[in-house]
Amino acid sequence: MDEVQLGEEEIDKATEAAPALISVHPFEKSIVVALGSELRVFDLERDCSVSLSDDSGSSDHSDSIRAICFDASGRLFASAGDDKLVKIWMTDSWFCMRTVCADKRVSAVAISHDGLFVVFSDKFGIVWVVPLNVDGDSQALDAVKPMPILGHYCSIITTLKFSPDGRFIASADRDFKIRVTIFPRNPLNGAHEIQSFCLGHTDFVSCLAFICPSDYPQGFLLSGSGDSTVRLWDFITGGLLDTCEVGTAAGILKSDEIDKENYPVVNNICSSPDGSLIAVSIQSFHGVMLLNCNHAARSLSVAKVVSMKENYVPTSLCMSSLAQRVWTVMGASNQPSSGTVQLARVRVCSVSHKVPSPHGHDLVVLEDNDIPSSAKLLSKLQGSLDATEIEATLALTTSALKTAIHNLLTKKQYSMEKRDFRKRNRNDRKQKQ
Repeated sequence: MDEVQLGEEEIDKATEAAPALISVHPFEKSIVVALGSELRVFDLERDCSVSLSDDSGSSDHSDSIRAICFDASGRLFASAGDDKLVKIWMTDSWFCMRTVCADKRVSAVAISHDGLFVVFSDKFGIVWVVPLNVDGDSQALDAVKPMPILGHYCSIITTLKFSPDGRFIASADRDFKIRVTIFPRNPLNGAHEIQSFCLGHTDFVSCLAFICPSDYPQGFLLSGSGDSTVRLWDFITGGLLDTCEVGTAAGILKSDEIDKENYPVVNNICSSPDGSLIAVSIQSFHGVMLLNCNHAARSLSVAKVVSMKENYVPTSLCMSSLAQRVWTVMGASNQPSSGTVQLARVRVCSVSHKVPSPHGHDLVVLEDNDIPSSAKLLSKLQGSLDATEIEATLALTTSALKTAIHNLLTKKQYSMEKRDFRKRNRNDRKQKQ
């Protein structure tokens, strides 16, 4: 009985905090922050906050949102999470055009390059696809259920990314694997052709980003991990091109540390489409790290370390295709001190391309007053904050997320006796009895 209670406690710990997420429209027309079950949208073109609408009467998710993304054109936006729902929004009106019900909690979501399909993954390691256009018939569209297209076989999938040309979809998981799959013309029949496996990380893969330089149209794949590294891949062959020890470079991981629990996780990576600017957020690091990718030499190096005030550790970051700003957010859902109001902190870095440096760009942290539509935007995306609440929120976020991510993505090891006990007490077997 004690062991059953322990298992339930582990599940609660794994889901007690979800990181705040941020996503920017490809042409920087709008910005979205997801915190807990709430989507906060600000229209940068119209200089106003946005209210979401849904035919069901409730536009919010009912549990923590774990994944958000725009499509390549910015016409569509998807959100998904622990309530087992995937919501697809039309960004011209921010109306929910479709809500898809999943069998399990959703861990990642992506929209195909042509905007015709949404793919999402669940906690059992299955990737599903739903069409967004069935001969223009909305009733036929709603009748088409999600179809499984590929799987990682009982390993939590942490992220899904389409290549810029739409030919490939990359999926990464808790068990250190990156799979690159050819995305078929009719994915409802399955995606059976694997292009490559990118193997080399020694802990869970947390994030992926494709880059496509003009002089190397085939492109490259970037990955971040719980092993505190960012790696560069030739995703066509699966070959590892270079590894950047970002935890060590940031000074938060000693080179002789071998305890995986002390490794600062790479929270997120974002890149300009041509790979000229790569920004990285790292657990426990107060700021953003700028990487340089030498495409000809196929190598990664640290270009600059951008420190931020207020013990600010971004939980998510993003950049539009215009590559003018790097948008970052820090926050976590279910903070004990925040009561019913979920609090976040948004910081923005301006990208300068006119600096005499080898990498040809620089990042400058903007003061709140210098952010576009600063007062209204920050009020919408952050929530109502005073100085005391900011400090309390930031102090709790890092430790809460570190515990939650470790419990969720670090694979647990059990003795043979405990493993047999857990098998005998699986929920599906209890139902059969």
